[in-house]
Amino acid sequence: MPPAMPNYLCRIGTSDGRIVDKHYESDSREQLRSSLEGQGFHVFRIRRYSLGFFNAFKPTRRRLSGARLLAFNQELLVLLRSGVPVMQIFDTQVEQLEAGALREVISEVREEVRSGSSLSEAFAKFPHFFPPLYIAALRAGEKTGNVPETLSRFLTYQKRVERIRDKVRGATFYPLLLTCAAVFVVIFLILFVVPRFSEIYADANVSLPLMTRLLMTLSRNAIQFWYLLPFAVLVLVGIARLVNNAPSGRLWLDRVRLQLPFIGGLTIDYALSSFGRTLGTTLVSGTPLVEAMRMSRGTLNNCALGQEMMASIRCIEEGVTMSEALGRSGFFPPMALRMIRVGETSGSLTEMLADLADYYESRVEERLDRLTTMIEPVLMMVMGLLIAFIIVAMYVPIFQLAGTVG
Repeated sequence: MPPAMPNYLCRIGTSDGRIVDKHYESDSREQLRSSLEGQGFHVFRIRRYSLGFFNAFKPTRRRLSGARLLAFNQELLVLLRSGVPVMQIFDTQVEQLEAGALREVISEVREEVRSGSSLSEAFAKFPHFFPPLYIAALRAGEKTGNVPETLSRFLTYQKRVERIRDKVRGATFYPLLLTCAAVFVVIFLILFVVPRFSEIYADANVSLPLMTRLLMTLSRNAIQFWYLLPFAVLVLVGIARLVNNAPSGRLWLDRVRLQLPFIGGLTIDYALSSFGRTLGTTLVSGTPLVEAMRMSRGTLNNCALGQEMMASIRCIEEGVTMSEALGRSGFFPPMALRMIRVGETSGSLTEMLADLADYYESRVEERLDRLTTMIEPVLMMVMGLLIAFIIVAMYVPIFQLAGTVG
């Protein structure tokens, strides 16, 4: 049986002036457009259509990664500044992109623009693919008549955000690598080395120290019930995901994270740098303060901070100044509040927010460097002590036997 052809939902204009939505099957979108135009229809839009039952099994489209969003928009910016028509830009990008989710989305964006939608309206139809700040930047550029300028400003912002994210990823990579190495070494010792020593001591029929007996019991149980380990890991991962996905659970976890000695300060500094950078970029684009703060709230990456930010936004809607409203939240440091207050009184809030973001980005980098410097020797020491305990527990009986023989 030949495979079923893709199904498309088409908006077409008929010869008597009516606009209708109809379903068609075709091998490709281009072939369907050519066929419909050959029949005398005016094609406004062609969108890939799937039955709802099968949509439940389709993976959800994820937001574009920062690197891919940058690459796509840098090419878009260059072509816009060169004066290339928008439709020609999308045609070029669709031809050059590899088959995948991005190519499919850009094809649908092209159809939206072809049917009369603006750039911001077309991209806004895919909120799970493009961030709200990107849509706001395009909308602001359309209002001012200078899309390349606002797009360039967004790309500058995105590059700085990606740079600080790369710092965070880089700081966590080596500690994770050390932890994984330690776990594998310990598992190898318990499952393969300790049982060999256990056989030797069983044949020798000697009295063993407490720590040796405990280690041998742990090894014996680990070998006997090894199948419970993957099950326990799956259960723990499932519980963690349930807690993390539940609003109350996520809120509790984020509050705990803010209370941790070193991680809490790093979380707040990172949130302030992201929030200040995003809010300043959004305000420069001409977005009203309350709407800009709502959009920037998502960059805090912490439900507890987001909850406090919503309370601050409600205070601003009631007429309170931004610095006073943020001061009531309790997590904005005094220096940040002073900088925002100076920006409000001097009329240079966007510049002050950029300085605020620069300052806290530098603090994040300092904390990450300190964390990396501190955690590496700590992990090495813990790993060494753990392995040393296993080795000593296994060799102490040998030393005892040697002393007895002597």
